[in-house]
Amino acid sequence: MTTLENRPNTALLVIDVQNGVVEGAHERDAVVANVSQLIERARRGGTSVVWVQHSDEQLVRGSDDWRIVPELTPGDAEPLVEKNYGDSFEDTTLETVLSGLGAGRLVVVGAQTDACIRSTLHGAFVRGYDVTLVSDAHTTENQTAWGAPPPDQVIAHTNLYWTYQAAPGRTAGTVEAKDVDFGGAS
Repeated sequence: MTTLENRPNTALLVIDVQNGVVEGAHERDAVVANVSQLIERARRGGTSVVWVQHSDEQLVRGSDDWRIVPELTPGDAEPLVEKNYGDSFEDTTLETVLSGLGAGRLVVVGAQTDACIRSTLHGAFVRGYDVTLVSDAHTTENQTAWGAPPPDQVIAHTNLYWTYQAAPGRTAGTVEAKDVDFGGAS
């Protein structure tokens, strides 16, 4: 269904599951476990796993906070895209990587729901990708001190509005980790 030509494949996009990003995040361990299970299922089924790793002034490249969480290990042949902005496509090699994989459909997991996840969902969708958000495999930290809703509400709201996202020639939606189908549309 994607509007991208000759891009029949699916990729699992693992965004910013880094020590300093998910430390203290809502249901961190359950989300990381779901991400881990999805990575293993993708690998077994031949679906590409693409890793995204953020760095900025607070998340210094090479620091312990910057590293991928110890429960997850990128495979040697799996692409790792470094980024400095919320949208994983912005000023990165992600589009080139996905094009090389023939990926026109993305299954998105990671952190943080209200920042890099949302930015990347929209960035992918406007670029022509079909984009599925795994409803129980993304998380965020508590930012109520700055006026944000509690994390469970941020996650629920993102799942709600992404379920009903629509545009010509593209699909969007949410699915629970247990129901992810890497072979076709969700």
